[in-house]
Amino acid sequence: MELKEAATRKTERLAPWGGWLLPTCILCANGFFANLRPSEPFLTPYLLGPDKNLTERQVFNEIYPVWTYSYLILLFPVFIATDYLRYKPVIILQGLSLIITWFMLLYAQGTLAIQFLEFFYGISTATEIAYYSYIYSMVEPDVYQKVTSYCRTATLTGYTVGSVTGQVLMSVANWSLFSLNVISLISVSIAFSAAWFLPMPMKSLFFHQNIINAKKSKKLIQHNGDLESAAESEETESQVPLNTEEHKAEVQVTEKRTVTLQTVLQILWKDFLHCYSSRTLLCWSVWWALSTCGYFQVVNYSQGLWETVAPSSHSDIYNGSVEAVSTLLGAVAVFIVGYVKVSWSTWGELLLAVFALIIAVTVYIMDIIGNIWVCYVMYVLFRSIYMILITIATFQIAANLSVECYALVFGVNTFIALLLQTLMTVIVVDSSGLGLDLFTQFKIYAGYFAVIAIIFFVSGFYHVIKKLPTTKAGKTGSFRDLKEASFV
Repeated sequence: MELKEAATRKTERLAPWGGWLLPTCILCANGFFANLRPSEPFLTPYLLGPDKNLTERQVFNEIYPVWTYSYLILLFPVFIATDYLRYKPVIILQGLSLIITWFMLLYAQGTLAIQFLEFFYGISTATEIAYYSYIYSMVEPDVYQKVTSYCRTATLTGYTVGSVTGQVLMSVANWSLFSLNVISLISVSIAFSAAWFLPMPMKSLFFHQNIINAKKSKKLIQHNGDLESAAESEETESQVPLNTEEHKAEVQVTEKRTVTLQTVLQILWKDFLHCYSSRTLLCWSVWWALSTCGYFQVVNYSQGLWETVAPSSHSDIYNGSVEAVSTLLGAVAVFIVGYVKVSWSTWGELLLAVFALIIAVTVYIMDIIGNIWVCYVMYVLFRSIYMILITIATFQIAANLSVECYALVFGVNTFIALLLQTLMTVIVVDSSGLGLDLFTQFKIYAGYFAVIAIIFFVSGFYHVIKKLPTTKAGKTGSFRDLKEASFV
């Protein structure tokens, strides 16, 4: 018994490096350098400037929409390939696509070449799912929260450092935008190199499954249906003496199971129907998809709006500082939200409606005032509010899911958001559609968020009325009664 406890303590001491710390450190390094891109906040001025000499219509109506289309088309195939290839090759592909993107950004010329550049950038964003999924195949569930925070902190820190670096080098050291792109290329190349040192996972969620023992295979049994029930397995295991050689062999033997694409698709469909049968999860998922669509559009074309309001050829620009400040304030706000006590199941939809209305107002003010500093402030407020709400939505969805469905639901929500964004891009932005100017576009985006606010206000108001407690006489209680009940 003492030897067993000593071995357990030794395993626990070795677990950080052998279990989660080493792959987490390498993955964080990859995420940090992949997002340390000083030139990204100045992409639009670079494309419109003398280096590329493109027109506003070419950039906004012909080039930028390509990213949306490629991201949408690649998202589901990349999701399947990520699981089949076991994450690491897709992370390497992400690094390679970023290298190609920034190499082309340095030397490619002409509309068609920059459109191909946007396609490769679409590959890099679609493959981000591998970055956020890899670590879960390498660590135990009890450290999921810890490693998730580390990995997300690494990407946010990299983005913030990159934005600040770009602003300082441009405003203080007077570096050219071309030089900033060189630094970005070096940074993504380091991220690409770091990806090769990641340990190769031995299992994945669907295609490659390792069955260590009956307890660990409980959820897999429910999907495949080709083993005994989990309860029977646990009962059989409990009847085996712990000190027998047979039990040791049973625990140590690992069965490697590879399933077919058809089986994977069947599992995904069953999980999809099960997850979205929950009204709470469906509500937050609908908000996720609708708001993310609008968020992508505003973020993608904000630099264009700023360039129109205050052209970089006639005034100093502070895009890097604005991106850094909005990221930092968003991170602080997200941290504070973690300590706010609200009954989201009761008041969540109404609060989403209020914040969606605030977002609509910020986008509208950004559009009509015509002052670059007002645009900057409204953008910071816009991004901070979105980060708060998407964090709350992430938590609310995750609270109603098992780990197995986490990537599925978030992937479906993102896919729907991209589908809506593609539709909006085709109609509003693309030159083959209406091809509207940026000021008209942002009025439409403001109206879009206003419609979201109306939808959730109606739904939330109905939900609150429905949950009002009833008195003994059968009459409906007051809002004060509901508020007191919701915080109990």
